Amino acid sequence: MNSHSAAPLEKVAEADFPTEFGAFRIYGFRGGDREPADGGREEAVALKMGDLAGEPPLVRIHSQCLTGDVFHSLRCDCRAQLEIALESIAHEGRGLLIYERQEGRGIGLLNKLRAYELQDRGADTVEANEQLGFDSDLRSYALPGAILRYFDLRRIRLLSNNPEKVEAVESAGVRVIERVPCLAHVIDTREAYLRTKKEKMGHLLEGL
Repeated sequence: MNSHSAAPLEKVAEADFPTEFGAFRIYGFRGGDREPADGGREEAVALKMGDLAGEPPLVRIHSQCLTGDVFHSLRCDCRAQLEIALESIAHEGRGLLIYERQEGRGIGLLNKLRAYELQDRGADTVEANEQLGFDSDLRSYALPGAILRYFDLRRIRLLSNNPEKVEAVESAGVRVIERVPCLAHVIDTREAYLRTKKEKMGHLLEGL
């Protein structure tokens, strides 16, 4: 997992954004220090609810997962974590969700589907990425770090099971005062995926 120095940040747009979880404000950002594996400049969306000033707010940094977030795939826990985060933020009435364009832990959508093929033949998620010539995780958190600074957030409570994400956020100059678990139900179709996260990537997952 990579971390970089501060990424150039461009706010492209913002608008009111009503959702089934509540009323957010949506922001579009573009960064300029790297290109995602599937091409183009790095982009991210932020959903903000309430006033972020005062006590450290809940923050979720979520990597795009078309298969999970849109098509409700049960191979992974991505959509479940996204909904847990939105529900948690809405429950508190304030918080920030940063949605990064880093499909497949940074390898891109079509490479992720190629990895699925390899997983169907017996590879786990880490082995599949490595067989395709990638590291297990290529994601950068420089752009989310810049977005947190845009909102003047220096201390946050991070919704994550990944200790490396905590370290990456702190390396971007934002203190994580609490790591809040974001645990999806363990079901048969994603048990092996979650076990690989725990055993090979150090994610803090209970019930496995």
